Amino acid sequence: MVVFLFVFRTVPLKSIEVQLEVRDHVATVVSTLNYENKEDKPLEAVFVFPLPGDAAVCHFSATIGQTQIVAEVKEKQQAREEYDDALSSGQQAFLLEESEQSPDIFSLSVGSLPPGESASIRLEYVIELAVQADDGLRFCLPAVLNPRYEPQERVGSGVQVTSVPASLVPYSLSFSARVSSPRPVSKVESSCSLDPLQYLNTEQTQATVKLAAGHKFDRDVELLIYYKDAHQPTAVVEAGQASAKPGTLMGDPVVMLSLYPEFPQSVMSSVASCGEFVLLLDRSGSMDCLTNDSEGQETRISSARDTLLLLLKSLPMGCYFNIYSFGDSYEHIFPKSVEYSEKTLEEALKKVEEMQADLGGTEILEPLKHIYSQPCIPNQPRQLFVFTDGEVCNTKEVINLVKKNSGSHRCFSFGIGEGSSSALINGLAKEGGGHAQFITGTDRMQPKVMQSLRFALQPAVEDISVTWDLPKGVSVTALSPPITTLFQGQRSLIYAQLTGQSSDAAEGCVTVKYSLAGHPSQNQLHFSLKPEEDTG
Repeated sequence: MVVFLFVFRTVPLKSIEVQLEVRDHVATVVSTLNYENKEDKPLEAVFVFPLPGDAAVCHFSATIGQTQIVAEVKEKQQAREEYDDALSSGQQAFLLEESEQSPDIFSLSVGSLPPGESASIRLEYVIELAVQADDGLRFCLPAVLNPRYEPQERVGSGVQVTSVPASLVPYSLSFSARVSSPRPVSKVESSCSLDPLQYLNTEQTQATVKLAAGHKFDRDVELLIYYKDAHQPTAVVEAGQASAKPGTLMGDPVVMLSLYPEFPQSVMSSVASCGEFVLLLDRSGSMDCLTNDSEGQETRISSARDTLLLLLKSLPMGCYFNIYSFGDSYEHIFPKSVEYSEKTLEEALKKVEEMQADLGGTEILEPLKHIYSQPCIPNQPRQLFVFTDGEVCNTKEVINLVKKNSGSHRCFSFGIGEGSSSALINGLAKEGGGHAQFITGTDRMQPKVMQSLRFALQPAVEDISVTWDLPKGVSVTALSPPITTLFQGQRSLIYAQLTGQSSDAAEGCVTVKYSLAGHPSQNQLHFSLKPEEDTG
């Protein structure tokens, strides 16, 4: 959670403790921030920090001395006014706000902390973990929040972010994770040093791991969690809270289904590899920064170029393609998409290799509008690939444009370098019916690129429906939005609430039906209705 923080006043933050609880494909993150005012007067500090754009904040509380304050959700303007009123009357107050432009930026105001006083703030959120090309589940605790570029007409409208070098951040971090799943945990890897994995049972379905002592927090803490038989569908049924009334949201059991659709081989082999591939490369000034804070690493622009070149060389012969690049203006290699051949590939490779981070600010909206205005080529589905560090302030506006055009364009996104906006990268792919990847080094770049290309070459799945078969007396209420995108072997998560009584031995069944290239197909999962105890 909170990490490479950015401050407007003297920093009273002493330490951060992060506890990660992973249940199958979903993580609960509990972060505790400990503050101390060492000044001789009351202090207000404002912190701006990254949270995953698709995280759901479910708890925020503060403790000063023996007093605990649990936050209430209020309308933004009312919350700000009450915070200001509390400060003006000398009271202690805390305010947590999401940025209006981008849902992955939060600001935390710690107000009127008396001299010598300590405060502890607890923030809890829940997030789905993305599946990587090698079937690992990725969790990232960001150490960097990159400053977001504002177009000229918007200057002054967003949260101001000033970065502090990681080596100068004057607080400590402790990090531990507990992992549990219906399948055995095979391993946990990280970009940072970890203590050995500790199994908690003989089945190896529960394990704990900690960040090794001495971590300097000079890079993102990235965890990759691997389960055995990763492509087996699973179900986790969690009991309702004992304190909540049956029949309410918190009182009834909830099921989470992890499905991995398998498309019929006969259909997959009959689908021709075709399409129009539009590749959009970020050449803004920030792309000249290093991909992470470690010395000797390549720049974001060179990493993006390498990723784009690999994709370009892997396109199928006979498809169509074009390459755009953007900063505060945009350029394209060809006036319109051309057929992929040895000649056009050679011309494109030469121009991409010469591209530098020399186009100024990060204004992605205009090139997107231009791309969407171009007529599509008949029988060549358009696939848009975006390579960016995501340093834009108008994230919601960009994502809404992609969503508006998702009927005729699929969007695949690549976040380049540490600190890239998870809200932008994940949002582009989610609303564009594509897939998101994060490139923070060369180690896993190739499988990620090839996975996204493999997905892009699959036809769009249509007419997706989910049906349930449950014992008499048990009913189901869907909690997830409808599935709009399916890829061969790529996980889909479904959440639903179960109401009514059943025996411990009772089973349910869910069926996902869909149409692929005009052929109807389906996948099924049978699961036990016996709930596990609620863990929070």
